[in-house]
Amino acid sequence: MADAVVQLRCGVKNDDWGKKGKDSIVAHLWSKTPGNEGIEDSKHYSEMWMGTYPSNPSYLLSTGEHLGEYLKKHPELILSFSKALPLQIHPDLKLAAQLHKEHPEKFGDTMHKPEIAIALSKFELFAGWRPLKEIQALFELNHLSKYVPKSGQFNDETLRQVCKTLLSAPAKEVAQTMQDLQSIPESQFGEHTYIPSLLARLAKQYGEGDNGNLVAALLMNYMTLGPGDSVFVPADSIHAYLEGDIVECMARSDNVINTGFCPAADRDSVELFAQALTFEPHNSKDALLPHRKSDKGLNGKTDVYAPPISEFSVLRTTLGAGENETHKAILGPSLLIVTKGCGQMKFPGNQTAELKEGYVFFVGQGVALDFVTDKGMAVYRAYAE
Repeated sequence: MADAVVQLRCGVKNDDWGKKGKDSIVAHLWSKTPGNEGIEDSKHYSEMWMGTYPSNPSYLLSTGEHLGEYLKKHPELILSFSKALPLQIHPDLKLAAQLHKEHPEKFGDTMHKPEIAIALSKFELFAGWRPLKEIQALFELNHLSKYVPKSGQFNDETLRQVCKTLLSAPAKEVAQTMQDLQSIPESQFGEHTYIPSLLARLAKQYGEGDNGNLVAALLMNYMTLGPGDSVFVPADSIHAYLEGDIVECMARSDNVINTGFCPAADRDSVELFAQALTFEPHNSKDALLPHRKSDKGLNGKTDVYAPPISEFSVLRTTLGAGENETHKAILGPSLLIVTKGCGQMKFPGNQTAELKEGYVFFVGQGVALDFVTDKGMAVYRAYAE
């Protein structure tokens, strides 16, 4: 009979936007799994993937078996950022199917990729669009008015055209516009006085000529979250994560369309990007994903992040010294990771698993779990039901 709870060995990614060495929570948590190599100070550690996606799958710690194969026989993440990820969107189901058919080497599946990001530390990001009135006011500045079509009404289609124009501008023009904007007194940016200093910060990461600088700083919601805060990014919603550490959960896909904050050779078609864009969310408030107490935690120690989609939700259990929590049985599979502290997890069959920072487990459907700790512990659990 298959084990209903199994510990996993997960893959790690080393993208150059990740934090280096021991500065990365990813590296810290990944290195805690028995058998994983030590942290290299010179390496960037960007993502720790949990799941079955082919490009970076998880394996059973006890046997080395591929998690996907294990599940077939018995009928996503932690990220650390030191600089901005590519300015990106994930195609919806219809476009994903089309792109997979036309370019299977780049778009490896037919799925969409809505996602949520839960901050483990201070987390800075760009998510969705500013309100139209705020964008319109910014583009009345002398150095920006040339990017706006000469039409009477400023609406979402106007915004699409502005975005396309900014993404298509030559690098020298982008760099000059960046310099011009940084020379303007902060007071001229209205309530967004931070824009000049933000532009200077972005320029240091990818150069003054990167088109993503203007799109992110001028058109998008710039947000700073604290630990436990979360955002929901629908499929086709523009976003770029800037700096911090998060737990990220997403639908099972790796399709992405990039047009900024990356080398020119890695960028996708601006026309494709603009075609795929939606206009949700259209303010920072709507990008936030609130959490609430979950009825799956019987002792009141568990919150749930439940996005408005059917694919997944995420539980966060936070225990102080000597506290305990019980998760009632969930009618679907789940993945859990310990992000802080240590303790034990008890499950049917009189079985107990040791929990430490960085330990990851797959839990089958219909399994109740008991968590106990002497010193305190934090556990995140993504599930489908």
